[in-house]
Amino acid sequence: MLKRRPIVHNLSMSNRIKIELIAALLCDRAHEVEVISQGEVIENSFTFYPSFSEPERFHPHIPIYYASALPVRRLNGFWSSAWTVHVFRERHRAKPFDLVIIFNLKGPQIACANYAIGHFGLPVILEYEDDKFVNVQGEVEAAESFAARRSARAARRLFRSVSGCIGVSPHLLSQVPSGIPAILLRGVVGADLVEGSGESCGEKENIVLFCGTHIASNGVAQLIEGWRDVGRTDWELHITGYGQLTNSLRQMAEGVEGITFHGLVSRTELVRLMSSARICINPHQVSQTAGNVFAFKIIEYLAAGAHVITTPMGALEPELEAGITYMPDNSPGTIAATIRRVIEQRGFDRRAMEAAQKMYGPVTVSKSLDELLNQVRTTAIRTSAAATVLC
Repeated sequence: MLKRRPIVHNLSMSNRIKIELIAALLCDRAHEVEVISQGEVIENSFTFYPSFSEPERFHPHIPIYYASALPVRRLNGFWSSAWTVHVFRERHRAKPFDLVIIFNLKGPQIACANYAIGHFGLPVILEYEDDKFVNVQGEVEAAESFAARRSARAARRLFRSVSGCIGVSPHLLSQVPSGIPAILLRGVVGADLVEGSGESCGEKENIVLFCGTHIASNGVAQLIEGWRDVGRTDWELHITGYGQLTNSLRQMAEGVEGITFHGLVSRTELVRLMSSARICINPHQVSQTAGNVFAFKIIEYLAAGAHVITTPMGALEPELEAGITYMPDNSPGTIAATIRRVIEQRGFDRRAMEAAQKMYGPVTVSKSLDELLNQVRTTAIRTSAAATVLC
């Protein structure tokens, strides 16, 4: 996908990893899984990107299909929705699905869900990751566009028709009808991370690690600026990922001692980095609505045996919060002071690895997902063991 389309500005690595982990767990439970995506290109151009099937699969038994894209202003959204539905319809005709999972509530996902319900009578499960009705700051924007208001209305209508929900927070789960089957799934800990954390137990390094896409809301610029004032030459800041801010972030870091950029790394290397770091950090912009988003990587950080420094993202279970130090905001000064305090007071010795692996490890999550699908399918009086995941 990265070789065929310019998706740096909307690259979301954590969402991709989470979708892959969930799809693989469903496959391991004897569900047949296909992944369909709009492969969105948000940079306007007059380039046509044809649909295709991903030749480099993350799992040998899980095909990935991308809809075509035509990123022309005022046409891009309609095109993506129409052609993602087209791919979904063609795949259903080739091998009928019996259940659909949509990942969040972008236009193509809403369109596919409505088509699945209205034309095929299929049950739809919403995997709800980001609050549809507020911005990153957790605020309702005063001057929403007509398109944004229309999209919000479409989401509310869909809520009344979904058959189940997978939510990352109680706040998001509260938005769907209370009577439908639902599970709280803050993250998924892969078997590779469980194995990697066990192998590196007791071999942690003096590393503060950030993993994620380089966008403004993730606070990477503030992290680099704050690192200037940490003043610990015996510690290093490692940054993985890529995004629209990568070049400017590298320029910011020039001359700052102890910062290493890794860029996009393989899953194996990412697991190694998380398992070796004493501290992992999530300097996300603070939201005014608790629980409207939740960083999937927090669960991975904890499961890797790292101490986590993060801004608040809604209340967590006490077992998980035992391994977390919260920052009230993500200003450079707050970040620097928090990192210094955690290092000086050896706060990094407080971990929640066992709790994170127990609550969100592959065995637990696989069982929860399987039970949810069976509940939804039983309610819908369906019997086939197949599913499609739309990302």
